Amino acid sequence: MAPDTPTEAAAPSGDSLPPAASVDLEKPVPANTGETDLSPYSEPEPVFTPNGAQAAEPLILLGKKIAHGIATRLSWEPAQSFDGLASPTPVLVVHGMESGPTLCLTAAIHGDEINGIEIVRRILYNINPENLSGAIVGVPIVNLQGFQRGSRYLPDRRDLNRYFPGSPNGSSASRIAYSFFHEIIEHCQVLIDLHTGSFDRTNLPQLRADLTRENVVELTKGFGATVVLHSTGALGTLRRAAVQHGIPAITVEVGGPMRLEEEAVRHAVKSIRTLLNHLGMVKKTSIWGDPEPVYYSATWVRADVGGILQSKVELGERVKRDTVLGTVTNPITNVSVEVRSPFDGRILGMALDQVVMPGYAAYHVGISTEAGDMTESSTSVDGQEDQFELRETEEGNTPTADDEDAEALPSQIDGDLDSD
Repeated sequence: MAPDTPTEAAAPSGDSLPPAASVDLEKPVPANTGETDLSPYSEPEPVFTPNGAQAAEPLILLGKKIAHGIATRLSWEPAQSFDGLASPTPVLVVHGMESGPTLCLTAAIHGDEINGIEIVRRILYNINPENLSGAIVGVPIVNLQGFQRGSRYLPDRRDLNRYFPGSPNGSSASRIAYSFFHEIIEHCQVLIDLHTGSFDRTNLPQLRADLTRENVVELTKGFGATVVLHSTGALGTLRRAAVQHGIPAITVEVGGPMRLEEEAVRHAVKSIRTLLNHLGMVKKTSIWGDPEPVYYSATWVRADVGGILQSKVELGERVKRDTVLGTVTNPITNVSVEVRSPFDGRILGMALDQVVMPGYAAYHVGISTEAGDMTESSTSVDGQEDQFELRETEEGNTPTADDEDAEALPSQIDGDLDSD
């Protein structure tokens, strides 16, 4: 009988691993092909900081040894999946000719976030290994099960981005998070996690970063003209888990879910290419606009009544205290109630015009504060916990909610307003 919990075997040495095949990423993949020979065991590489260590040689990932100067496709598949039913998740890798950091780009941890998928595609498919120092690892669709269903969540209605770094003995979500973190993320020195707004909300292109960490602050300087919002990230998010592991990580929030927004995608692609310059991974030098402001706190402004929300402001607009952000109109009585800003700031995120209930979070406003006032930004509304209360375990943070509760929580709590 198979054991109830996974056991680890000795990690294979780099010399015993098969080499990854060199492929032309610009050519479409023929049907029914792809790498499926996976190994969850490989030695982690040293942590990179922008002014610190370089990536180890050779690049070993997912049981393959990736030579300098090639682009390849690999596959990741959590060991806990149903045999014959789960589809391997594609992992794109471009390994440059020169030594340098290994940068990981992840997208669609929430399966309804389309913009990030396109951003990863444009970055990875337009990098020549001969002009690259270090390596770029791109995972366009982390939550493939959610993506296939057009859902933000895993099939069990859990939010994968609340379970990192995961546990090999926990829930399905926790096991998936553990597999992804240990098989891919631990082998990278920089992480950029791509997200969008959630539930018919959209975000101004922005960086979410823990500005109490010097290596993360240094990373934010490389994105060009992009707004920065201080946030440590909720417990269980991939970004927070990576930072706690010693890997500088940033979330890029861009646009809204379930749609492809060209202007937002182009902004994010340009910012990531600017970062590659900053890290010395590409030799082309470019200067992109004036730096955008850094916001050390933000909060959501809620509608006090139910009705039809119609906005008076636009994404990215600067507002003053008492500015009318929008109105909520009762379609039966024709009574309109204004939603006003309680302070000076900027619209970093907002709900699309729609029917809203009383208490609906409608406008995410970055507050102009000094760097010394580094309070946690209220990405989870009014300081509420995100979806699940969390407790410490030996393996990491694991939600305490029972499986029965997880089915109802996403529809009951609107604290999960942001992907990060």
